[in-house]
Amino acid sequence: MLRGALLLAWVLSAASENYMDVCLDGKHQKVDPGPEDDLHGQCTPWKEKSCCFTNTSQEAHKDQSYLYNFNWDHCGIMSPACKTHFVQDTCFYECSPNLGPWIQKVDSTWRKERILDVPLCKEDCEGWYNDCKKDYTCMENWHKGWNWTSGTNQCPIETKCRLVSDVFPSARDFCEKIWSNSYKYTTSVRGSGVCMQIWFNVTNGRVNPNVAVAKRYADRLNSAGSLQVGLLLLVPLCLAWAI
Repeated sequence: MLRGALLLAWVLSAASENYMDVCLDGKHQKVDPGPEDDLHGQCTPWKEKSCCFTNTSQEAHKDQSYLYNFNWDHCGIMSPACKTHFVQDTCFYECSPNLGPWIQKVDSTWRKERILDVPLCKEDCEGWYNDCKKDYTCMENWHKGWNWTSGTNQCPIETKCRLVSDVFPSARDFCEKIWSNSYKYTTSVRGSGVCMQIWFNVTNGRVNPNVAVAKRYADRLNSAGSLQVGLLLLVPLCLAWAI
């Protein structure tokens, strides 16, 4: 009887860890997160516990790197301020071990999992949009529809380059559509505990703020599942107590 009660307590307390400290099953990520002391540039905030390797962090800063052969300058030279956000976005996607609550299985030739509806803090989404809205693009969804015949992404013949602010009228449109709903726009601000930061500063003893946010969503996701498991375990326990 005591053993069963302890098992029930353990299951309920451990369930939230299913979504914590996990790496996306993508093209370049590690199997499990770990320290990477030499992460480069914008990827350094994840050096204590990273899903990306050092060479991945270096490639994340290059134009048309071997990671995905993606050309940021498909409609002219992307501004440095805008490009910084896309580099940070790449680091977040490749390096973060805190995306578990939003990982979904996919049937793709280049990855087995993706992220869906990661809630971005208002400052992160709007800052990204504001720094990019005067740049140009020809596509609303950067995940698909490109002409890849040259080996890198080019605008399809039927498209034309337009201001980002014309393609995406708002920060919400931009953040949610550009990577096919990988991100979700929120009005929550940094420090609220309910939104994710694409980038953060860990100097002077600061910690990764996304750990607590991921834990919150993991607990929420697992609460229903834990209840179901608990009920299944309680049935034989109750029968045993009744005997």
